[in-house]
Amino acid sequence: MLIYKIFRRPEWDAFRAAGETAGAPVDLADGFIHFSTSAQVVETAAKHFATESDLVLVAVAAEPLGTALKWEPSRGGALFPHLYRPLTLADVTWDTSLPLGVSGHIFPEVLL
Repeated sequence: MLIYKIFRRPEWDAFRAAGETAGAPVDLADGFIHFSTSAQVVETAAKHFATESDLVLVAVAAEPLGTALKWEPSRGGALFPHLYRPLTLADVTWDTSLPLGVSGHIFPEVLL
């Protein structure tokens, strides 16, 4: 199963340069890296990145993350994947730009 993380371009650039990341400011504040499932990521983009463009959508395979990945309740009691260790570039399955269109972010076909 793939899980998804949305990065702002500067966060993504810093991650790529360092080879790992502890996440965005919200992740650092919460003590874990927030992810979404394919069913959750569109709502995540709308809720937390509604007016932002130049984003990067990153896909990560959940299973290799092992016990560092925990499924915890969040919005409306839904379980969200939270990573309790740094994310490395080796963890990333693929990445793509997530542009902002007229009616929201434009997600890749694989998620729709």
